[in-house]
Amino acid sequence: MTPEKVRNIIEAALMATSEPLSVNRLVAMFELGLVRPDRTRIRTALEDLQREYVQRGIELTEVASGFRFQVRSEYAEWVNRLFDDKPQRYSRALLETLAIIAYRQPITRGEIESIRGVAVSTGIVKTLMEREWVRVVGHRDVPGRPELLATTRQFLDYFNLKNLSDLPPLAEIKDFDKINPDLFEALGPDTVTGVSEAPPSAAAVAAGPPSDDNILPFASPPRDPL
Repeated sequence: MTPEKVRNIIEAALMATSEPLSVNRLVAMFELGLVRPDRTRIRTALEDLQREYVQRGIELTEVASGFRFQVRSEYAEWVNRLFDDKPQRYSRALLETLAIIAYRQPITRGEIESIRGVAVSTGIVKTLMEREWVRVVGHRDVPGRPELLATTRQFLDYFNLKNLSDLPPLAEIKDFDKINPDLFEALGPDTVTGVSEAPPSAAAVAAGPPSDDNILPFASPPRDPL
């Protein structure tokens, strides 16, 4: 099988799928063939595709779950006009909670409340779990054995991150004010159907006192990619 054919098959698969494809899944796609490209050839094909799309309206990006095609952020303004959906809105408290979990994970709900200085409602944790951005990864070995919360692979995918080390670096965090300037703003645009919309900066999130009634615009959930 020629390199061009391998590249074309991978390109077609990425265009057809509704989720990122990992190298392992791409390798498995070729398993029943007489000629099976190894991981190195597949990686080379992916790198070739990334170069081919440098000057195009879409790009091939690697996130935590694998590779996907998405619209470049500079063209999002126009492509978003094709969709009637309005950005989903989340509370200031939810965004603060997500930022704290991202930087201090694994962390208990009580520890989040200690950092924020206010109670974390059950609805916030439920919403983060329903979005599959946060999950329970264990229990703290203290009386009551509170649940430990951590971010998920879906969280990384949503914010175009390959792993947690891609989060913007921060000094030792002792209170939320040290998180505010960097998290969502430094993460850059997220991906919506391959369309990028910048979420509000964490600095904007912290503009007022924590309140579950303060609603801020946030990016809508990803639709099926191109």
